[in-house]
Amino acid sequence: MPVAPLISKPPLEPPVEIYKDFTFEAAHLLPNVPAGHKCGRLHGHSFLVRLYIAGEVDPHTGWFMDFSELKQIFKPIYDRLDHYYLNDIPGLENPTSENLAIWIWDQLKPGLGALSKVEIRETCTSGCIYRGD
Repeated sequence: MPVAPLISKPPLEPPVEIYKDFTFEAAHLLPNVPAGHKCGRLHGHSFLVRLYIAGEVDPHTGWFMDFSELKQIFKPIYDRLDHYYLNDIPGLENPTSENLAIWIWDQLKPGLGALSKVEIRETCTSGCIYRGD
């Protein structure tokens, strides 16, 4: 008698995902854009970083993580970005929103396993979401 193939279920997603927003001011230019492109000139942004973390709610505290703990974890990275020229930061020589999101992920993920997404907004209408690899 033939055996039916096993159907694997996708892993269950954590039941909550929370986020915290951070803003910082920084200057940059994009070195790899076509000649004459406006982003190739030095300019600045009021960047928004939104960090998402996902996990289980603690039945005692009623939360997954204290937002102040997330703020403390991000602080050393924030201090490296705020009011700096991003192109001078190792790994951000081409500081597009995409590369900035990946760079922040790479800095945070080893110490924050629950990190699920990094969102960057460089203007009110433009940004990027990185979900890791």
